[in-house]
Amino acid sequence: MTAPTTPAGLRHFLADDDLSPSEQSVVLDLAAAMKAEPFGAKPLAGPQSVAMIFDKPTLRTQTSFGAGIAELGGNPMLVEGRLAGIGVRESVEDVARVLGRQVAVVVWRTFLQSDLETMASHAGVPVVNALTDDFHPCQLIADLLTVRERHGRLAGLTVAFVGDGACNMGNSWLLAGATAGMHVRICAPEGYLPTPTMFERASAVAAQTGGSVRAVHDPKEAVAGVDVVVTDTWISMGKEAEEEARTRVFADYALTTALLAGASPEAVVLHCLPAYRGKEIAEDVLEGPQSAVWDEAENRRHAQKAVLAFLLDVSTGGGTR
Repeated sequence: MTAPTTPAGLRHFLADDDLSPSEQSVVLDLAAAMKAEPFGAKPLAGPQSVAMIFDKPTLRTQTSFGAGIAELGGNPMLVEGRLAGIGVRESVEDVARVLGRQVAVVVWRTFLQSDLETMASHAGVPVVNALTDDFHPCQLIADLLTVRERHGRLAGLTVAFVGDGACNMGNSWLLAGATAGMHVRICAPEGYLPTPTMFERASAVAAQTGGSVRAVHDPKEAVAGVDVVVTDTWISMGKEAEEEARTRVFADYALTTALLAGASPEAVVLHCLPAYRGKEIAEDVLEGPQSAVWDEAENRRHAQKAVLAFLLDVSTGGGTR
């Protein structure tokens, strides 16, 4: 197979630490500006097309990318993953070469991080992780934007992620939170924490930003005095067969009003959705005054527009790391 030709300066967003701390700040500033003026930037004018591939169930990702790409002056091109048969009917490498000659960016929501990396190695255009089993970096840009809107800053804030830490959101909060200079606590039962390697990777970032990362097993200890409380479903995609067992394991990790009372009175509650009321989060917390969940869902659009604009800019020589 012929080795891919990678354009000089080409950048991708495959994991949260693909952005340096200064770049993450630039993207967040850009997202805030785009939220304030949704139709002010048209880097995809033409319109240029962006391939959107969804191998996993989607609501917020598809709608926010579709609307955002259109607002940037582009054409959101939906590529049906099952029909394309990526990795089955055609190799990831061959699909990447085909797409790279048709579109300006590839956005892929899929299973294996390694497949996404292969796509990035062969597409010749920016590739964006719209969720894999390992990371959910676009969600984290939206989460950080939401926290910054509520608290006015990120550096120095403390966040507790409570629930199943051994998931893409747990990994992404470690990396993105550390990049932002936050103090990140991942709270989960034994056996449900991110890997030691992931903690080491995040710790290396935190050492540069003044942030910190640590594992906690006691939910009350985890949320004590924190500025942000995050939870997610206990039954991630692909874990449906474990629902009964996981519900028992995580019963004490539900985000209830009693647990939230231990956080700062100004603490912001986040959940990337879909939410299962009465399980990982109580109805009155999800709909309560500290919840920023619906702002968070909207901010996916603004955050992803900023990611796309940033990648297009630096990949064509408009910016530097």
